[in-house]
Amino acid sequence: MVDKVKITETALRDGHQSLIATRLSTEEIIPILEKMDEAGYYSLEIWGGATFDASLRFLKEDPWERLRKIRRVVKKTKLQMLLRGQNLLGYKHYADDVVEAFIEKSIENGIDIIRVFDALNDVRNLETSIRAVKKFGGHCQCALSYTISPVHTTDYYINLAKKMQELGAHSICIKDMAGILTPYTAYELVSELKKVIDIPIELHTHSTSGIASMTYLKAVEAGVDIIDTAISPFGEGTSQPSTESLAVTLSQGSRGTDLNLDLLNDIAEYFKPIKEKYRENGILNPKVMDVEPKTLTYQVPGGMLSNLLSQLKQQGALDKYEEVLREIPRVREDLGYPPLVTPLSQMVGTQAVFNVLSGQRYKMVPKEIKEYVKGLYGKSPAPIKEEIRSKIIGDEEVITVRPADLIKPEIEKARDEIGEIAESFEDVLSYILFPQVAKSFFEYRTKGEHLTEEVETKEDKGVMHYITVTM
Repeated sequence: MVDKVKITETALRDGHQSLIATRLSTEEIIPILEKMDEAGYYSLEIWGGATFDASLRFLKEDPWERLRKIRRVVKKTKLQMLLRGQNLLGYKHYADDVVEAFIEKSIENGIDIIRVFDALNDVRNLETSIRAVKKFGGHCQCALSYTISPVHTTDYYINLAKKMQELGAHSICIKDMAGILTPYTAYELVSELKKVIDIPIELHTHSTSGIASMTYLKAVEAGVDIIDTAISPFGEGTSQPSTESLAVTLSQGSRGTDLNLDLLNDIAEYFKPIKEKYRENGILNPKVMDVEPKTLTYQVPGGMLSNLLSQLKQQGALDKYEEVLREIPRVREDLGYPPLVTPLSQMVGTQAVFNVLSGQRYKMVPKEIKEYVKGLYGKSPAPIKEEIRSKIIGDEEVITVRPADLIKPEIEKARDEIGEIAESFEDVLSYILFPQVAKSFFEYRTKGEHLTEEVETKEDKGVMHYITVTM
């Protein structure tokens, strides 16, 4: 008997993160959850990525409370989240005590599946997360951050998947954050992984370049177990292919889905006016719905494209856009071909902008790029060019240990710092990840004071100022 294709619904995390800058409120999500729970999904991706930051910063909501509210309604379907390994949901590495505690509380509050990835595919940055997910009874899905370069071959990904399986992963995800995995390459990659991997394989891509649905079809033919889709109002564009369209298509092949098409249509009808609201208030930028085949050339995720446009507009340098796009692959090569996923996408993009606007390559270098070159984010996929390393950090030492080995435990210090304004241990964890944003939220929650939407923080400055939706 041929296995049916399982579907992970992304509208409640990646879908609205990709299209409306993660602005769906809990109030907008709760009323449709019962139908989503009955629709036949394998899992609902509802948390992680940028949802945590956006809830605190823009929506003035407690992300932990959102998770608990969703869990109370969703009884049948697994709840899933995205975690950046040792970065968790922030933009730097955290100590092992924080990583373990955050994962324990995520599972305790309702998460079933944690998709964990590292921006550099450095498995050392996944070890603590994998152990913790398994320790606390969750399903650990390890993700291959997919990119294209001379070192990122099919054999590279097969070896990486083998390591993840050996470390204890329950499933593997091919995470194509830029929408650059082409259909026939997907067929080859999934086919080869199936020969050596005993655990389920999931595929995640984006519709940015216009090929995602074809990629899914070829992956299904090759035997992929699960694919990520988004209900149509929050699908396509820089999001995932639409759930209904894939469900109908697959129903005509040998590997249909368990999805209820009538319920999918009800779910889509519910979200249509919500999408229109965000279109009318300008949060949904029409550009995110454009097909951008240049993605296949420059390998730049859709959210990163919009970030670059915003940066250049602020500098009055929109005429430099094409030049910056051409510079990005050169910076990637210089820096050892890091995949363009948070936080590396923002860092590489900023360096490309600096190189073009200053008129001299690496004359200006963000602090985060210096730390990357020092090895503080992990090992680069290929060696960093020696002349570039010298230009950026001179004779400074490059670390070769696991970066988190250099970080002292953080929880007790944070607990002392935040004091009684933290009402729970979950609050302490929120504070560790986003100190100023979380503290402002706690004050707002305590006093009921109106806060402006944007809270300026030290973690916003420089390269991190424009981190938004590039996952």
